[in-house]
Amino acid sequence: MALDFVTNQEIIVAARRNLTQNVWDYLTGGAESETTMRRNRYGLDGWAFRPRVLIDVSKIDTSATFLGHRLRIPVMLAPIGSLQSLTPEGGVAVAKAAKEFGTINFVSSVTQPSLEEIAAASDSPKIYQLYVQGDLTWVENLLKRVKQAGYSALCLTVDTAHYGHRERQMMDRWLPPSRRGVGYEYRAGLTWETLDAIRRMAGLPFILKGVATAEDAALAVVHGADAIYVSNHGGRQLDHGRATIDMLPEIVAAVGGKAEIVLDGGVTRGSDALKAIALGAKAVAIGKLQGWGLGAAGQAGLVRVLELLESEIITTMGLLGVTRLDQLSAAHLSKVQPMAPTHEMSAFPHMPGGQLL
Repeated sequence: MALDFVTNQEIIVAARRNLTQNVWDYLTGGAESETTMRRNRYGLDGWAFRPRVLIDVSKIDTSATFLGHRLRIPVMLAPIGSLQSLTPEGGVAVAKAAKEFGTINFVSSVTQPSLEEIAAASDSPKIYQLYVQGDLTWVENLLKRVKQAGYSALCLTVDTAHYGHRERQMMDRWLPPSRRGVGYEYRAGLTWETLDAIRRMAGLPFILKGVATAEDAALAVVHGADAIYVSNHGGRQLDHGRATIDMLPEIVAAVGGKAEIVLDGGVTRGSDALKAIALGAKAVAIGKLQGWGLGAAGQAGLVRVLELLESEIITTMGLLGVTRLDQLSAAHLSKVQPMAPTHEMSAFPHMPGGQLL
């Protein structure tokens, strides 16, 4: 399917047109005052580039790896619950888009269709993201299905001990399908010992999602995590938290190369991804932008999102004077004051009315 979107801004406008108010608020909003969500964008805007010139950048390699899997660009597809609310194919559309473009998708345990159907939708590597909604017997039975379906790794999310006060949803008097089940109380009882048990049961490369401090990153390495997923849930859980990009340097230092690092939170531009790489991440993951692509045009919309990010990454790398991602470092960045007030749409200054509510 050929799409004529020339910027991701146009994709967001199309998604707003297609999605109901309830679904738009679920995808786009954050918790309480949405301060954490806005800080994600503010943090990214608070880094400026220091470009180098007179370097041959006629050939640029945007590829990356994560846990041994090749990525066309250093951008993966974050786990999103209730994908069926964004596009009829739900998680199948994401799996097909990841295969078509050449990246990895995280499959949420609270999306549709089944984990088996999503796994079968493409032969590309997929990572299963687990929300604990039962005891260890429940977890063990679920992980048997995950391994049987051929998932490449397990990602345990640990920043949802309590569900955030997402006031846009609350004022809509609407809950996404992912919140209409049972077993949420089990998340409040998770401990490092629970993590150990789940990791042993899985017998797969293990990713810990929701890490926000150096202390927990160091503990995650001790407890056998192969990758640390730096995330504040897109600002949808704890309000008044730090931007994920501001957490990254201390986490990279604490991990000391003993685990790979992926980051999400406010990433909507190719330049955002490169800032995270320069500060020590292996890759980033997109959530809201992924959802907007799906809302705009399903699988094809998401592939177009990734193509546009790739174009931005190539241009930014060339103008920075680097030809490979491993040439990026903190020397390519400088802390600055962001230019304007930030919100979830501030990376797109030409948005009608400045932002879409």
